[in-house]
Amino acid sequence: MTDEEILAEFRDADALLEGHFILSSGLRSSRYLQCARVLMNPARAARLAEALARKIPDKVKIQLGAVVSPAMGGVIAGHEMGRALGLDAMFVERPTGTFELRRGFRLAPGLKVLLMEDVVTTGLSSREAIKAVEEAGGQVIAAASLVDRSDGKADLGVPFYPLIRIAVPTYAADALPPELAAIPAIKPGSRAAS
Repeated sequence: MTDEEILAEFRDADALLEGHFILSSGLRSSRYLQCARVLMNPARAARLAEALARKIPDKVKIQLGAVVSPAMGGVIAGHEMGRALGLDAMFVERPTGTFELRRGFRLAPGLKVLLMEDVVTTGLSSREAIKAVEEAGGQVIAAASLVDRSDGKADLGVPFYPLIRIAVPTYAADALPPELAAIPAIKPGSRAAS
């Protein structure tokens, strides 16, 4: 799947938004990829996950025992990646502000895990989820996401395989360009900004 075909999937789902957005990191942006909208169609979600699964090297795939994703945004992406790879898919969530494995999910000690995200911007959520997987006994050996908004700059501490890399500038709330400052900000994501 080419980058243009991937973006076409987002456009077809009305998931490529323009405006003034507050990202989950607290940073601001003029473009937002609403993965929930692109993933709401099961056939589209399957196409994207299968395309991403093909980008993960076989030497990584053969070691994997499970896919874990952070809730809320990564749940569907993680489930679809689990299906594409033939692995169980679990998720970590933040009932008290820190990611943890719950709902009876268990990782065998040393089980090799793929961390699956919908979008990576700074990598903070991914690193927090990796820590939770390690605390639950798993070993994250790679990460993947539908979209890498960092354009390759996010360091997750493990090999990272995004379906598409997009360079979209982000800004601190007190350092907005005038054209962005003139537009009301909205928070389209799944968790409050810090």
